[in-house]
Amino acid sequence: MEHAVQHTVQHTSTLIPIVVFLIVYAAITFELVNKAAATLAGVGVLVVLHVINEHQAVGFIDFETLMLLTGMMILVTLIKKSGFFTIVSVRIAEITKGSPVKILVLFSIVTALMSAFLDNVTTVLIIIPIIIELTRGLGLNPKNYVLSQAIISNIGGTATLIGDPPNVIIGSKVGLSFNQFILTLSPVVIVVFIIVLAYIWFTHRVEFKPINTNMSKLVAVQLLLEKIRYEFSNITIDKKLMIKGLTCLTLAIFLFITQTITGLAPGVVALGMAMVLLIISKADVEEILEEVEWSTLLFFTGLFILVGALEEYGVINWIAQNVFMNVGDNPYVLVLMVLWVAGIASGFLDNIPFTITMIPIIHLILESTPIPNNILWWALALGACFGGNITMIGASANIVSVGIAKKYGVEISFIDFMKKGVIVTLISLTLASIFLVLYLRASL
Repeated sequence: MEHAVQHTVQHTSTLIPIVVFLIVYAAITFELVNKAAATLAGVGVLVVLHVINEHQAVGFIDFETLMLLTGMMILVTLIKKSGFFTIVSVRIAEITKGSPVKILVLFSIVTALMSAFLDNVTTVLIIIPIIIELTRGLGLNPKNYVLSQAIISNIGGTATLIGDPPNVIIGSKVGLSFNQFILTLSPVVIVVFIIVLAYIWFTHRVEFKPINTNMSKLVAVQLLLEKIRYEFSNITIDKKLMIKGLTCLTLAIFLFITQTITGLAPGVVALGMAMVLLIISKADVEEILEEVEWSTLLFFTGLFILVGALEEYGVINWIAQNVFMNVGDNPYVLVLMVLWVAGIASGFLDNIPFTITMIPIIHLILESTPIPNNILWWALALGACFGGNITMIGASANIVSVGIAKKYGVEISFIDFMKKGVIVTLISLTLASIFLVLYLRASL
């Protein structure tokens, strides 16, 4: 009898974090309340009901990610204050001649390359404000440009070891090098990038129609470019702050890349460089801190705790065990299962704890069904990174992009993101499936 009571209590305790997560998720999806408020309220319910305690909640928080986000937000704010992004906006406006297609393509290439060698969040922190200001100045709708850059950042980040957190985790825990990542994954990432960019252009080809077909629009754009140049000439450029800011950013990127040598965590580097820049720039600290996306940081905090609770009660592990350990030993089935389950799960859960949970599962699979050339690990990396494009909360870059856009008065709803994200993810995972099947066939 006592055993039965204990089992019931345990079952109820497991059920509560699932129900709370689903309610919070629904509230975010249908925009019933603020994202940060929803996640923190969910955490409050779990603590009050004694599902988790305060110490556990703090333990679930990924302070490394929060430090990275905060540090990069401060760095970007100070560089923006120097007028650097204004210079970049003017130069891009001149290069593109106001062509919507050129703006889309040029920014997408820059975003993809930056995401491969920086983290995605840093990339969108830099790119999104520029593209909003430029497109709005040219009379274009910034929404589709913001969405496209968030999506492209997740695709570009898949190509390297340091491009996306799941890759960092897989690389460090499995022992895969920077060169192994870039040589194996960059070919499929390039193909996905081209196809997805073509899809984005095709679905919004009316908006991206070249302006040189319309003389009045062409004249208007030329006048706008003159206006931008005139305004630019009147903007105060703080060269000293710009040099200091770009030096600190460059140093931060260098330390990211050389992490294996220095042993310095990216979060420590980002926050450290931000503090250095705040001191040497003699900026108004309170003014700079007001620019930080505190709502986004609180949202992340709540999300870490909610997913941590699911992990603590074995929910994620149970799903992984029951899905993967019952599909047999066909290598093609196993590879595609890892890819698609990781892809779909990463769209709705934080891909970091999911990736961590999946690593021991894949080790178990490899013990019973040896699959050569690390193909299962590549499947996990591709799924976890590409899958982040399904929803607004699927990847850190998505959340940050939407947060920045809102600050500029550009509203992007959960549904807006998902409409585009689902199709993009299906394209990405299908192309990844073809790549993995061909790779596996060549390896067996």
